[in-house]
Amino acid sequence: MTLTPFVFDTTLFITTLMTLLVIMDPIGTVPVFLALTGRLTAPKQKSAARQATSVSLGIIIAFAILGGQILRFLQISVNALRLSGGVLLFLVAMELLMGSDSSTPDTGDDAVNVALVPLGTPLLAGPGAIVAVMVAVGQAGASLSGWLSVLSAVALAHVVMWASMRFSLFLSKLLGPGGIMLLTKISGLLLAAIATELVMGGVFGFIANAKAL
Repeated sequence: MTLTPFVFDTTLFITTLMTLLVIMDPIGTVPVFLALTGRLTAPKQKSAARQATSVSLGIIIAFAILGGQILRFLQISVNALRLSGGVLLFLVAMELLMGSDSSTPDTGDDAVNVALVPLGTPLLAGPGAIVAVMVAVGQAGASLSGWLSVLSAVALAHVVMWASMRFSLFLSKLLGPGGIMLLTKISGLLLAAIATELVMGGVFGFIANAKAL
């Protein structure tokens, strides 16, 4: 990084923050979070919100710093990320719609399982968020102020995501078991739609690349 006079890049910060919030969708995550954690106790729900945010933050920062090298080393394309993330979300959506709990492996801690997959990734740290941060890092270049602007935007976006999940517990108390069940079905439909968008984006990306060759 170059030792240039430090000037916080407000434009890059706002652009990155708004892009991440649109992609990660704090409001849309609330019903999905409640659907996936509705059968957990309140302390475990709080733990799931905290762990999901931490997992997502770690993944996105890792890709911000090493994203290009990771993808090149593993020979993974962005379109492949979209496809795999879409398939995983679609499987979770089917579990929610069919009322099965098999989407959560039985390892003794449901909060941890849900926090890792699908909340932490690919719902929060999905292909869209990863690519958005990698693009922002590219815009920052070697500027220290640019990097700090991007990382600050990533951190603030995750604070917003944590708050949306953490305070969704109040909504859970208001809805009760019947309301949560209804929300679960709606969440399944929403997740299926998101998964379809990811899969189609990956497919069209592969087609566009094939035509360009």
